[in-house]
Order: sequence, then C-alpha cells, then structure tokens
Amino acid sequence: MTNSATYKCLVIDDEPMAIAVIKEHLEQFENIECTGEYTRAIDAIAHLNKEEVDLIFLDINMPNISGIEFLKSLVHPPEVIFTTAYRNFAVDAFELNALDYLMKPISLPRFLKAVNKFLEIKKSYSSNESESIESKSYIILKSDKKNYKIQFDDILYIESLDNYIRVYTSEKSLIVYQQLSVIETELPSEKFLRIHRSTIINKEKITVFTSSQVEIGDKQFTIGRSYREEVAQKLR
Repeated sequence: MTNSATYKCLVIDDEPMAIAVIKEHLEQFENIECTGEYTRAIDAIAHLNKEEVDLIFLDINMPNISGIEFLKSLVHPPEVIFTTAYRNFAVDAFELNALDYLMKPISLPRFLKAVNKFLEIKKSYSSNESESIESKSYIILKSDKKNYKIQFDDILYIESLDNYIRVYTSEKSLIVYQQLSVIETELPSEKFLRIHRSTIINKEKITVFTSSQVEIGDKQFTIGRSYREEVAQKLR
C-alpha cells in the first residue's frame, strides 16, 4: 500500500510482543517508517524532542505514566492510535482526539482500517493545504510584536533554534516563535524543501549542491541522512 508521502511513527508499549505485532503489521505500508519503539512512555519524550513523528501507536496501561497521561503531557501531539487490552479507556481516548482505539490482540484487518484512516486524513490535509498555499505568493510572520508580509521569493532559508525559528530573507532575518514543522505546512512544496530536521531551504536560491550538502550564496547546509534520498529526488 503506497502513498506519495512518507510518515514516521513510534510504537510505545510495555509488552515487547505487542510491539513486535505492530511492527509486523506495519510491513504492509511502504510509506510508514517506525523510527522508535519504547516499553516506557517516559523514554519516548527525548525522541519526540529530537525528531518529529506523524503517528504514535500508544498502549494505555503502562508503568510510571499511562498512555493517557503521556498524551496529555504533549504540547503538540501527533496523531495517536491507542492499543490496549482494556475497553474502559475508550471514552478518555476519544476525548483526547485519538484517531482510533485498537483492542489487543490486534488483528491485521482492524489494524489496516486504523492506519488507512490515518493516511486518508493526511492525504486530505495535504490536498487542502496545497490548494490554499499554492494560490498565495506570501506568508505572514509575527516577530517582535509586528506582522510581516514576506514574499516566498524573498525567503532564502529557515532554521530551527530551540523553541523558535529564524527566517532569513534577502534583506533581513526574523525570529518567529513557531515550530519548524508548522511553518513547513504553510510553505509551497514546489519552492521549499526540508533538508534537515532543523533546516528548510528555498530550492530556487540554491547555488551549489552535492549528495550531502547544499549552498545558498556563501552559506553551507548539511543534508540530514534521513532526508538525503528525498532531497536528491527533488533536486534532480
């Protein structure tokens, strides 16, 4: 089962066998990559701080912190599919806008239904975003209590720095308190390209590129290993 986009997921469950079942089911989807598996939810926090994911398969009844408590602790949670042996948490799960609630043992048909729901949501979201973004030539950025109307053509690159981003244009740079993943959804995909978990560049501003680096003027950027294949395809 394929889709043009590739999505990253985590599997969090205190039962190694349950993790193995989910990963085996995930083999049906070429466009979903499991980038981490954890038997304690608390251990997944460091992963989420370093790398954005699109989907979490999350058990509920776990030691130290439950799946429900873990999800409540996330400021910007990705889509979540709960996996559990207990039916009595369903109301709590859906009140937290969980995408689905899978009962163990998880059958492949039920798993496919849940993941296809996720893919349909992503497809619909991308389609709607593309239609609205492609019709615009600018973005509004809030910086230092002011709203700046910045033309897409003027943006050189964008870098993530802790809890904010810095947008570099041909004339200035702006500090914007926003996540890189959020502004990425507001940029036209035919013009901008994410080359690293902390860097987005304007493809039209590239002066030199190799398999591991791109240059914009005298500024060099490293292409993240997990982004190299996609970047190579889009720069051909």
